[in-house]
Parts: sequence; C-alpha cells; structure tokens
Amino acid sequence: MKSSIVAVLGLLNFILFVPEVQAANPDHIEQLLSTRECQGCDLSGADLTAAHLIGVDLRDANLEGAILIEANLEGADLTGANLEGANLTASMLTNATLNDSILDNVNLTKAMVYDVDVTGASMIALTIDEAQIFHTGISVGGQLPE
Repeated sequence: MKSSIVAVLGLLNFILFVPEVQAANPDHIEQLLSTRECQGCDLSGADLTAAHLIGVDLRDANLEGAILIEANLEGADLTGANLEGANLTASMLTNATLNDSILDNVNLTKAMVYDVDVTGASMIALTIDEAQIFHTGISVGGQLPE
C-alpha cells in the first residue's frame, strides 16, 4: 500500500510540475516548407535549423521559442510575428521585415543582420554576442529615462 501511494505521488508530481511545452502545428511546418507562405501560422517551438526560408511570408506567425539556428531568412516578411525566445544563432537576416514583431529574449548570437526593418518591434533582452548588425535599428543601450 505504501509503495502505491509513493508511486501515485510521484506521478502527480510529474504531471503537476512539468513545464508547458509548446508545439508547432505540423501542417503549418509542411505548408511553410512547400509554399513558402504561412501567414498567421503556429510555428511555436518548431525546429527549423538551417532551413532555407528566403523570401517567406511569415506575417503574424507565432514563432515563439522556435529554433532557427543557421536559418536563412533573407528577404523574409515577419511583420507582426511573435519570435519571443526564438534561437536565431548564426542565422542570416538580410533585407527582412520585422515591423511590429516581438523579438523579446531572442538569441541573435553570431547572426548576420543586414538592412532589417524593425520599426515598432519589441526588443527586450536581445542576445547579440558576436552578431554583425548593419543598417538595422538594433543597438546596445539601456532604458530611456521616464
């Protein structure tokens, strides 16, 4: 009896304290890769490592926590997209549009960010270690005084 109670408590502990896992919609990943358009898609947590996403339409897409390591997003339209917590390490963002997007806690380590429009984007706690950023409104600084 005692071992049954311990087993049940262990199972309850696992169920109650497992962190929420985000999962991309597999149909949306397939749509993106086949049509290069996925406006408003749920790609949260998707592993798009080294994906060739040149010129894709990802307006208003949810890419929260997505893995875009070494992805090529040249000319991509990510207007209004949520990339919070996404990993874009060593990715290429050239001539991309990120207007009004959420870039909070995005990892841009070693990324190449050239001529990217980030007008109106939220960029809290970006990681830009060793990133190459040219002609893009991202800079090192603190909060403006109130």
